[in-house]
Amino acid sequence: MLNKKRFLGVQATMICLIMLLLLLTGCGGTESTVQHHSATEHTPAESNDKLTAESMPPAGEERTVKHAMGETKLSGTPQKVVVLTSEGTEALLALGVKPVGAVQSGLGDPWHDHIKDRMQGVEVLGDETQPNMELIASLKPDLILGNKVLHEKVYSQLSSMAPTVFSEDLAGDWKVNFRLYAEALNKKEEGDNILREFDQKVEQAKLRMGDKTKSKVSLVRFLPGKVRLYMKDTFAGVLLDQIGFARPASQDKDEFMEVISKERIRDMDGDILFYWVSDYDETKAAAEYKNEWMKDPLWQNLNVSKTNKVYQVDEVIWNTAGGVLAANLLLDELVTYFEAE
Repeated sequence: MLNKKRFLGVQATMICLIMLLLLLTGCGGTESTVQHHSATEHTPAESNDKLTAESMPPAGEERTVKHAMGETKLSGTPQKVVVLTSEGTEALLALGVKPVGAVQSGLGDPWHDHIKDRMQGVEVLGDETQPNMELIASLKPDLILGNKVLHEKVYSQLSSMAPTVFSEDLAGDWKVNFRLYAEALNKKEEGDNILREFDQKVEQAKLRMGDKTKSKVSLVRFLPGKVRLYMKDTFAGVLLDQIGFARPASQDKDEFMEVISKERIRDMDGDILFYWVSDYDETKAAAEYKNEWMKDPLWQNLNVSKTNKVYQVDEVIWNTAGGVLAANLLLDELVTYFEAE
């Protein structure tokens, strides 16, 4: 009987111990839950830091971009890009990047016609030669693209705002600057693909034009009181050279342009002549000067004049825009001219 009582006492003790352990375990779980909940909450300052981090460019391996002003360290893919040249703007758009701010197009209001639909909402930053520095700073860019010829004096100021990359020159082969911009944007592969597709398009155009690519092409620009011959180291000249067009001897030079007098009208001759008129106000002084030249007996004695192979073209596409989008449009136009003959 005693053993039975002892057994019942031990059993009761064990039940009490088990209940106590269960109670302690339940309290511990509650404490753990509370502590975890506290760890996931943020103060307002911490929440702002988190939002700032989320809005920053995606982190990536740091890279060094060499450019006209030295070297600039970049990481990730820039999201808020400011561009200070028209040809740079075209590069961004071709690469699928809409800038937060850009300088006004050379002959646009504010953008060239062939890009204006893609530039809705982009902040206008003034002229290429005098970008609005305060407005640039207010945009808080994470990359600024400019050009040494135009912006060397403000490079230090720009680079204090954001990582800044400058191309070396504006005249000549647009592909050089395009490659630099693609590298800075962390889109080298996309850039290479665009250039490859353009070169393939050139080869297809050459086949469509056939022997007509042997024609001597003359490029002329009329300004108020001035006439310029445009040579091989120009936007249109580079493409003509890539296609394989011949140039008149006076323009078959690795130079940009040359101002000529009426005594040298014969240097404008070729199998075909393309010209543009640079009138930027209501006076139409350049158009009047062009008419004066074309009435001259020396002009009327030119081969292109006699064969009626003189064509006025869009200055933006043939000269001013200077980027990848304009290059494609110019190529299309050349095919149209030479297939239509």
